[in-house]
Amino acid sequence: MGAAASARESRWAWWGPLLAMLVGGVLRFVNLGQIHRLIFDETYYVKQGWSLIQFGYERDIKDDLEEPDELFTNGTADVFGSAPDLVVHPPVGKWMIGAGEWLFGIDSSFGWRFAAALVGTLSILLLGRIAWLMWRNATLATVAATLLAVDGHHFVHSRTGLLDIFLMWWVLVAFYFLLKDREQARERLAVRWGSVADRSFMSWGPHLGMRWWRIAAGVSLGLACGTKWSGAFFLAVFGIMTVLWDMNARRAAGVSSWFKGGVFKDGIPAFFSMVGVAALTYLASWTGWFATEGGWKRDWAQDHPAEGLARIVPDPLRSLFAYHQEVLSFHTGLQNEHAWASNPWTWIVQGRPTLFFSRWPSQGEDGCTVSECTRYITSLGNLFVWWGAAIGIFIVLFLWLFGRDWRAGAALSGVIAGWLPWFLYQTRTIYSFYAIAFTPWLVLIVVTVLALILGGQEASESRRFWGRVIVVSYVLLAVLFFALYYPVYVGQLIPRTQWSLLMFLPSWT
Repeated sequence: MGAAASARESRWAWWGPLLAMLVGGVLRFVNLGQIHRLIFDETYYVKQGWSLIQFGYERDIKDDLEEPDELFTNGTADVFGSAPDLVVHPPVGKWMIGAGEWLFGIDSSFGWRFAAALVGTLSILLLGRIAWLMWRNATLATVAATLLAVDGHHFVHSRTGLLDIFLMWWVLVAFYFLLKDREQARERLAVRWGSVADRSFMSWGPHLGMRWWRIAAGVSLGLACGTKWSGAFFLAVFGIMTVLWDMNARRAAGVSSWFKGGVFKDGIPAFFSMVGVAALTYLASWTGWFATEGGWKRDWAQDHPAEGLARIVPDPLRSLFAYHQEVLSFHTGLQNEHAWASNPWTWIVQGRPTLFFSRWPSQGEDGCTVSECTRYITSLGNLFVWWGAAIGIFIVLFLWLFGRDWRAGAALSGVIAGWLPWFLYQTRTIYSFYAIAFTPWLVLIVVTVLALILGGQEASESRRFWGRVIVVSYVLLAVLFFALYYPVYVGQLIPRTQWSLLMFLPSWT
């Protein structure tokens, strides 16, 4: 590829994903507050976000209020009592929701969902840039951004004030930073290893210096854990992945003791750069709880004096630890019947998408002009992403295990971190909407397969032409699917007969 062609490719690697982000962003923000009521679990996180803004910690709702959601929806902020609330998720995502409420007011459902729509929109561009770093192909970068923009699961989360979209955002940011670190580390290794005249005294290879991108990833993963504890799985998987990248780079460069070099010169510093930094970031995310006196179990340590070595731990940290023990007990023991609970086996094939909102007006009600109508919001993903990934995951797994394709491993990493751990909780009540955390990596799995179809520079012009035809056709079909299902992503009033056609699998209703 010539210099002019390379520059043009680089420009389109920005313009293509930017265009996908702009279109996806408009779709996410238009009529964002149309359903002016707390839907699904917004009843928890939207109110808790405002409590954080007001008090620095989450307060419980007043005991004598019968309809706190209606009062809050109508702009009545005074729904909180003075007692703390036992909340079972860390505060970062709720602070982000609260920021939108602070900007636009609590009587604005646009404000409740603003932060979710913002990070949902930005993640479209970010995934496009991630695809560029992985393939250096503007077409694939644009494809990745477009597929995320038209995925219904991502779209619905981008328009709802829940925590999981923020978990997805922070782990995706961390993934981008680690790709930048991979690129920079290889450049440093090439320069520093190439300048060594006598390599017999440096069997482990050179030090690669301060890894600022990796530290930034640690901060992002700390914020992910500060949104939901499941961010810790991404921290573990990404930490292993980035060290494996370093080991492979040392081996490819001809470092004789590449494994030891990877462990001691890369792995140990990586632990402190990622796990250490993430832990400090997570602790800092509780600043509101530390800085105030009313949070749940804030004064627990005063009533439970320390003994032995525990006396060296500050009381606020002991209280926070006791709080975390109670939350852990809640999460591991959560077992209750719920109509929309689903087994993780069904997630990737969209066996049981989560119902976020539904209304069933009859003729003459809510603008319904036929015998029966429906307003419905479901987290159903775009089947060209989800079913495509369900098939593609086997191809990508083969490429990783037998082809040693690092891109395939990177595409699988988010699925490994975001999906597989839930199989350990078969008896716990869990829902398919959790899958938003790894949705971008499902897109990357599809893009990995489309990259094979597209063909590389070595392919013939005819081969590449038909590859482009297939790839573009696939993306257009995904766009058409999104357009067809748009009414059940935004709660649009439609005839119930149309809704029945769209929800053609019994498990979707």
